[in-house]
Amino acid sequence: AAVDIQPACLGLYCGRTVLSVNGSLETYGDCGVCPRGQRTDDNKICRECVGSPDRYDWLYLGFMAMLPLVLHWFFIEWYSGKKSSSALLQHLTALLECSAAGAVTLLLSDPVGSLHIRSCSVKKLSDWYTMLYNPSPDYITTVHCTHEAVYPLYTIVFIYYAFCLVLMMLLRPLLVKKIACGLGRSDRFKSIYAALYFFPILTVLQAVGGGLLYYAFPYIILVLSLVTLAVYMSASEMEFFKDLLVKKKRLVVLFSHWLLHAYGIISISKLDKLEQDLPLLALVPAPALFYLMTAKYTEPSRILSESGNGH
Repeated sequence: AAVDIQPACLGLYCGRTVLSVNGSLETYGDCGVCPRGQRTDDNKICRECVGSPDRYDWLYLGFMAMLPLVLHWFFIEWYSGKKSSSALLQHLTALLECSAAGAVTLLLSDPVGSLHIRSCSVKKLSDWYTMLYNPSPDYITTVHCTHEAVYPLYTIVFIYYAFCLVLMMLLRPLLVKKIACGLGRSDRFKSIYAALYFFPILTVLQAVGGGLLYYAFPYIILVLSLVTLAVYMSASEMEFFKDLLVKKKRLVVLFSHWLLHAYGIISISKLDKLEQDLPLLALVPAPALFYLMTAKYTEPSRILSESGNGH
């Protein structure tokens, strides 16, 4: 049988596209960049992404989807003021915006009209940064083979952020103008202005550090949930746990941190072995209980009084 001998395809992510298929015989094009939705196999042939995201991929996408929602809630709470009754409706509107943006993004992804998406599996960190691996065979001419090897985990986040921004600009100003009567004229739109700042920041973060976030996001969730919970409890004017039943807002904050902590534990363990991983969720309340048991020993007034008695 005749064998079509072609020059080697250099570069880590350069491949040959399949031009035609005649039975078991395939005809390939020149070595170059793979079309969108394809990546190279072990033989440097561009193959279509036909897999589905695994559990860890969905957890990563969920983390990237939560970032704008959490930031929305933070700035809404920050600028609403204690006497404003519009914060709850703004929180619900932000949740509606992000949920609708996520649903539209999934429906428009391939296959269109389905909440399922086809993807290529992530094999290593370099898959996120194919632009850094364009070969230069003669050290003069660069062969550009940059493509989305982790399709669609990289670009789908940008699409989601774009829909979040559009829906926010369509819904939130009208809502805030009608219900934010407890705020001053200059304060009622500050949460929207904040979003106009953090969306570009999130976009740059995904563009530059998407691959790093993919591997580090479970640990980022755990650290941030622990730090923010400790700061919130220590900054409370009165004793945190005594006021939980009286102030429902603190109860909501506590359960929100517990959910984030559980999300981080699930992301790390991936729940591959349920009998071993599910008991780890019992550690979720541990930081709050530790704070409850040790807060009285670290109270500043107690430390100052004891140090004064010592002298």
